[in-house]
Amino acid sequence: MSVKLITRYVKDFVGEHELAAIEPQVQAAHKLLMDRNGPGNDFLGWVDLPENYDKEEFARIKAAAARIQADCDVLVVIGIGGSYLGARAALELLKTPYYNNLPKKTPDIYFAGNSISPDSLNTILKLCEGKRVCVNVISKSGTTTEPALAFRVFRELLEERYGKDGAKSRIYATTDKARGTLKELSDREGYETFVIADDVGGRYSVLTAVGLLPMAVAGIDIDAVMKGAAEARKALAVEKLCDNDCLKYAALRNILYRKGKQIELLVSYEPAFTMMNEWFKQLYGESEGKDNKGLFPASVVCSTDLHSMGQYIQEGRRCLFETVVSFQKAGEDFFVKDDPENLDGLNFLSNQNMSIVNKKAMEGTILAHTEGGVPNLVLEVPEINEHEFGWLVYFFEKACAISGYLLAVNPFNQPGVESYKKNMFALLGKPGYEDRKAELEAKLS
Repeated sequence: MSVKLITRYVKDFVGEHELAAIEPQVQAAHKLLMDRNGPGNDFLGWVDLPENYDKEEFARIKAAAARIQADCDVLVVIGIGGSYLGARAALELLKTPYYNNLPKKTPDIYFAGNSISPDSLNTILKLCEGKRVCVNVISKSGTTTEPALAFRVFRELLEERYGKDGAKSRIYATTDKARGTLKELSDREGYETFVIADDVGGRYSVLTAVGLLPMAVAGIDIDAVMKGAAEARKALAVEKLCDNDCLKYAALRNILYRKGKQIELLVSYEPAFTMMNEWFKQLYGESEGKDNKGLFPASVVCSTDLHSMGQYIQEGRRCLFETVVSFQKAGEDFFVKDDPENLDGLNFLSNQNMSIVNKKAMEGTILAHTEGGVPNLVLEVPEINEHEFGWLVYFFEKACAISGYLLAVNPFNQPGVESYKKNMFALLGKPGYEDRKAELEAKLS
């Protein structure tokens, strides 16, 4: 097994009898998921995706990535939420957060359409000046405000720079198979399209063309990603908690939630994991946060955040627990040399690899936090590579689905995100929202 759940730091908070008591509930939730009988069962395409993905489209993804690598210096990926977080998380974890700053044979990749900030949009436009540009627009409908606005801008840029015929070969649309504004536009203009399947929701879509095309452009081995996910699918299909760390993780976080732990902190000691934290927060927040229930997903990156959030974790309200993602092997280690003067007093760190120093910082912190009343779960991952990324993505997706069913919510819908949209549309004067606009403006004044 690749990802391994370590539970020794939670034994003072959760008894074996509690795990035994919840096991039938977890198994029932697992059966509900695997038999496709639970709420949201029309969005379970991700469950068997690592084995049953469209092989023809997968080949087209790799061919398109090769063309993008040859044709452009910059790829602008336009999407929001699940349409960009997974790809960006993969890029930063498997390559580096400094990917665009390093010399390489693959294009720079910038993510647009995930905010309505003019400063952010203008910065990306400036970065495209004098560069060969391609665009991957990701949207099921094509009308979501943030990506649709960004795509309007970049489509105009490409058409002005390359003409309509030139632009169409530089625009790749990941969208609905048969309907929607973006699909209709793509068919009309001749953009190459990739499919967001009807039965895969956005936050579960990282192992589809949504995530795979940007990954492939960056030179990430997407075959290895899918192989890791496929192995996870097989390993995490067993029903007993003692043999399935995914089910055990879902069980433990649910027990801690019932005991009043309202916040789960996802923790890593690798800065490259920062966007994985953001992907995790959307996956769990949007899946569990319903009917006034659900853990609040938060995150820290250590040891950095030990100098900011560390005080609260150690001595603040005892309303949280931590899930620490621990990579067992550094991608490229650094040897700490001895300093004859020892002016900084750090020679006790000399003559060893920096990964050891990082690991001891993690171990010391886990002990301090558990002694301070904060339960810690640890997910051990052998190393940072494509295989383990695929495994980890599937692990978190399946644990999230099980957790949602344990809470008696639908883990695959997001009804609450519509409220802000209605207010935003009304205040911006979208046709059909006139009455609501007057009502909201009265409240604001």
